[in-house]
Amino acid sequence: MSTNKFSLAQNDEVTFAQAGIDPRGMITRTDKRGKILFASKAFRVMSVFDKEELMGMSHNIVRHPLMPKSVFKEMWSTIKKGRAWRGPVVNRRKDGKYYWVDIEISPIDKDGNIISDKSKIEGYVAIRKELSKLDKEKAYKKYMQLKEAEYKDMVSKKM
Repeated sequence: MSTNKFSLAQNDEVTFAQAGIDPRGMITRTDKRGKILFASKAFRVMSVFDKEELMGMSHNIVRHPLMPKSVFKEMWSTIKKGRAWRGPVVNRRKDGKYYWVDIEISPIDKDGNIISDKSKIEGYVAIRKELSKLDKEKAYKKYMQLKEAEYKDMVSKKM
């Protein structure tokens, strides 16, 4: 297996301008396990999933194979403690194309209020914004290195 499998063909990227949406409108809300409870119209347009296809599904339905497991491990560790997590994420659309976002995920209570008391966490809200070209390049380079490390670790455990 090669990390080339995870390379991103430039002609497969969809920008927010191409999709005709404002990335700030890309909002999702999940339960404590990451199951989607709400997906804004902008999120559905960009991901090319219908509302019915998203509701109750794990948010990783849009996870791109390039995304390192360690990034999500850090994210879950942070948000379960009642703190917000922010970082670059590349997502895969239903049609196989991809898009980058700068995402902030915050814990919320039963009323949807952003909170920091981990004992009151009922779910999470994710709000996205557009990622700059430079930040995409930095994230891509970092994620390729992390995926290569994951691959080497996996191979060494099988030997």
